[in-house]
Amino acid sequence: MAADIDCVVLGAGVVGLAVARELALAGREVLIVEKTEAIGTGTSSRNSEVIHAGIYYPHGSLKAKLCVAGKQMLYEYCAERGIPHSRPGKLIVSATPAQSAGLSQIAERARLNGVSDLYQITGAQARELEPALACDAALVSPSTGIVDSHALMLALQGDAEHHGAQCVFHTTFTRGAVLASGGFELTFAGDEAMTLTANCVINASGLSAPGTARALQGQPEALIPNAYYCKGSYFTLSGRAPFRHLIYPMPDNAGLGVHLTLDLGGQAKFGPDTEWIAHEDYTLDAQRGNAFYEAVRRYWPALPDGALNPGYTGIRPKIVGPGETAADFMIAGPATHGVPGLINLFGIESPGLTACMAIARAARNALAA
Repeated sequence: MAADIDCVVLGAGVVGLAVARELALAGREVLIVEKTEAIGTGTSSRNSEVIHAGIYYPHGSLKAKLCVAGKQMLYEYCAERGIPHSRPGKLIVSATPAQSAGLSQIAERARLNGVSDLYQITGAQARELEPALACDAALVSPSTGIVDSHALMLALQGDAEHHGAQCVFHTTFTRGAVLASGGFELTFAGDEAMTLTANCVINASGLSAPGTARALQGQPEALIPNAYYCKGSYFTLSGRAPFRHLIYPMPDNAGLGVHLTLDLGGQAKFGPDTEWIAHEDYTLDAQRGNAFYEAVRRYWPALPDGALNPGYTGIRPKIVGPGETAADFMIAGPATHGVPGLINLFGIESPGLTACMAIARAARNALAA
């Protein structure tokens, strides 16, 4: 018996929309199912909106490969579609000579990842670029940029729908099963409550991806990772920042540190920090801003007292817990779990926004494997 729909994409974040577009352009019939009221209400709209160069990720990892490829795809797509974006570039700054010795290691990892435009400058040269900056030395990343993430998602949705995809909202996947005859039976609650059959399912549900996978019976449960929530808080700056580049401190064991990013209007924000939480919770504790002053003043000593205002929070969809080695993206297709037509996208944290179109291409290829 023919399935009700060819492909169902669970989740209308930036990755789900990119996958839906990729499949629709390939001639597949696509239904995008989203539990909230609109596209991109979770991780996709609660981040720094940075187009990452691909500098920090382990050589050979999916994060490295898909970030570098996705960056190029994203810049080309934004230019073609008129999506607001810019390339202010980024400075990775070291505070001391001891830290500066580590800049060459970062540059070498970037080179291995295919990032060929990084170069090192002295503290004096960095202050010529950014007079308010305090540092011993810096790496310059010219290909780091920023993008209007909502405009990007609207363009991806528009392309998918133009090629026949449909999107439904307020509709929650509740359970499903792999059918012995092939394909899937899926049940949904909400505005579009329904049970339907599909030839393929792409689980792009972000923070919920492990739980979504467990609700789809018939795949090896031992291959489904646990979900961990790592919240990051952002604080915005009162007034204009005296910087034209994004400013990142040297990374540490906890992550990339409290960095300064700019939006397309030139407004600065700082963050994210790191806070492990048990449940999805976007509450921002204004007291966390107290620790930001010390961190930011290591590279911007003149940050005025009281200049930081609570902004927003985001949650990284982690698949390893605190203290564990950071996990790579998991694009778990039939070659991984043995279920034809199923793709689970696990742990799609940063640089997921940058890599979204490359992730979509990889997911389409994994379906065919």
